[in-house]
Amino acid sequence: MTDIATDIASAWAALGGDPALLSRVTTVERPGTLPARLPVRQLARACAGACALAAAELAARRTGRAEVPAVRVDDGAVATAFHSERHLLVDGRAPVVFAPLSRFWRTADGWVRTHANYPHHRARLLGALGLPPDASVQEAAARLAERPALEVEEAVYGAGGLAVALRTPKEWAAHEQAAEAVARPLVERERLDAAHARVLAPLDPGATALLPAAGLRVLDLTRVLAGPVATRTLALLGADVLRLDAPWLPELPDQHADTGFGKRSATLDLRTDRDTFEELLASADVVVTGYRPGSLDRFGLSAQALAERRPGLVVAQVSAWGAYGPWGARRGFDSLVQVATGIAAAEGSAEEPGALPAQALDHGTGYLLAAAVLRALTEQSYDGGGRSVRLALARTAYWLTDGIRPAAATGTPYEGPGPWLAETAGPLGRLRHALPPVSFAGGPADWARPPVPAGSDPAAWR
Repeated sequence: MTDIATDIASAWAALGGDPALLSRVTTVERPGTLPARLPVRQLARACAGACALAAAELAARRTGRAEVPAVRVDDGAVATAFHSERHLLVDGRAPVVFAPLSRFWRTADGWVRTHANYPHHRARLLGALGLPPDASVQEAAARLAERPALEVEEAVYGAGGLAVALRTPKEWAAHEQAAEAVARPLVERERLDAAHARVLAPLDPGATALLPAAGLRVLDLTRVLAGPVATRTLALLGADVLRLDAPWLPELPDQHADTGFGKRSATLDLRTDRDTFEELLASADVVVTGYRPGSLDRFGLSAQALAERRPGLVVAQVSAWGAYGPWGARRGFDSLVQVATGIAAAEGSAEEPGALPAQALDHGTGYLLAAAVLRALTEQSYDGGGRSVRLALARTAYWLTDGIRPAAATGTPYEGPGPWLAETAGPLGRLRHALPPVSFAGGPADWARPPVPAGSDPAAWR
């Protein structure tokens, strides 16, 4: 066991936390976790550790304790959680993490990576390549091999699909989008209004675990991984998290199961049922969005518009590229951000790209987003004000490549995820799943409820 790591201190500073509280954190290092050329282990530990400290800080505030509960960050628990979608078993069945057309492809002058896990993204990719809907991997490979990588990137994005050309770290550093990301903090934090200080009810002294988010209502408008990881963490900590999805845009079932622990799930058409959404917003404490920047603005869901209708709200937003720069309105996923930002070239080479050992940008950004929400709630309890927090996978990528100094781990080697896996029975079947890495004295060790089928709950608060 070692003292607080520098990288947790860096994350904590980005969240606006009191540096004196870092003394409450200890880490358990385990060599062999998340092996990579880049300091993935340290990034993962820092994100989970900062989130745990933010949870402990809020717990102390709500119990009136002068001392923040001790935080313990274990590399084994963190590594297991960062692979949660790979460790999931549903009645003994392992999920498919990537669809056949979500992969690296050789092009006429290099490499491109595509993302086509969702049917509509697959259709747009094939359409951009001039291929029929039932085209095979071999047909796609042959078509891509004929075209330059940047041409493919633009054509597929123009069709509403997802494809990114491989760039080296030097090439990405010269890109305008990279310059925009570097100019911004890891966690963007803004005060939205002058609402009165939030009054947080004291936690139940008879509860079996300290739940710092108990009684808080979170509207979850996120998809895929980073946003759902954040809201899954808030659910762990006691929040009533209600995930809302459009009826015509269902989530992948296994992905929904992995990130649905502790939550409820409903469908809502924002185009035709705004009254229901406004009723939910009227008593929400937090809104978390994970769609590409600007895509929800037409529904009045920008941070400022939400705060005008619900003063004192915390609005948390996560995106792939950030809400700025030439790629600000583009869709994106962890695997694609790795390719664009030079990570794939750093983990392999320009001739043979590699990948991080986990979807670390997604998971890491998710825990940082949850931490930012918790810190905003704590700050509100002192001086009020609606709050906006924003993170981007590409900005987290810059922290990984340029902000964290690699260092070897010491201690007991990692011997596998076994100690940090659990089984839970529920409406989706018997699930093997990763336990949460967010740990503090007196806090929860697991979620209070298993995931439910997508859209199975009413669009209403408990």
